[in-house]
Amino acid sequence: MSIDYKKEIERLKKKLPVTVVGHYYQRDEVFEMADITGDSLELARRCDADNNPWVVFCGVGFMGQSVKIIAPEKRVLMPKIACCAMARMMDGSYFDESVAYMNKHGIKTEDILPITYINSDASVKAKVGVMGGMVCTSSNAYKIIEKGLESGKKILFVPDRCLGQNFANSMGLKSCVIGAEGEECNPQEADVICFNGFCSVHQLFTVDDIEFYREKFEGIKIAVHPECDPAVVDAADFAGSTSQLIKYVNDLDPEQKVAIGTEYNLVNRMRKGNTYVLSSTKPECPTMNETTLEDLYLTLKSIEDNKPINEIFVEPEIRKYAKLALDRMLAL
Repeated sequence: MSIDYKKEIERLKKKLPVTVVGHYYQRDEVFEMADITGDSLELARRCDADNNPWVVFCGVGFMGQSVKIIAPEKRVLMPKIACCAMARMMDGSYFDESVAYMNKHGIKTEDILPITYINSDASVKAKVGVMGGMVCTSSNAYKIIEKGLESGKKILFVPDRCLGQNFANSMGLKSCVIGAEGEECNPQEADVICFNGFCSVHQLFTVDDIEFYREKFEGIKIAVHPECDPAVVDAADFAGSTSQLIKYVNDLDPEQKVAIGTEYNLVNRMRKGNTYVLSSTKPECPTMNETTLEDLYLTLKSIEDNKPINEIFVEPEIRKYAKLALDRMLAL
């Protein structure tokens, strides 16, 4: 006999002291079952404020870690411990190599202030915390980098080169990318030194896509995420975080056409009509889309059966310093 997953999920949610959390990029049928929806850090903070001891987080691995860092007393399960491709590009050893690269170019470790995007593993956040650095999000990176520069130190921005470059450009600063093909990164000549990581989904959007839509629809607005390539951000009418993109689109006249450069599931749930995906292909995050209704059901059922699966753990020492990096950001 087949299982009605939606019905069973609703039953388990009523029975168990659990909160189901869904990131904006989750597929619709999973997103609709969530009690709390939003972007990564926002979700972690709302989980901390929530009374339920159990969290089932529909997202990618670093997001579940963020809940454990902020609220270690919570039992956090993930239907799929999917790994964000960008977060996977940098681990502790790559972070150490980036610091060593700057040392090699004459910059002492004590003269480096690391800033890590929230889309990073807890081990990277911890290393940033040890060095006196901070976490940032796509909505507050400008403020965090600006504050960091007050220290007089060189900014090491990890892991997303695009976010680092875009905010450096918006602030009139010089940036370079360690290991970028055909580019020599001299940290002595740059204000923001970026690790060569990126979001595979946001790399799909191109200036050609923007030109296509502007030729097709006179007066169309182009809104993109700052994880896009700097050339795309420069050519767009607006660049902002997920929540900022949602607000930008909602504030437009309903008759105003807009093409959006971010993950498909989010764009598809925005206002209906006059809204387009800025790509000739479907920009769908493969890891965010791994979670299914069956996965969510099985995870909730594991709590009912007292055999929890896919639980997230963060070692105490890593949590201590990762939280320090997060707290420095939240203090601003």
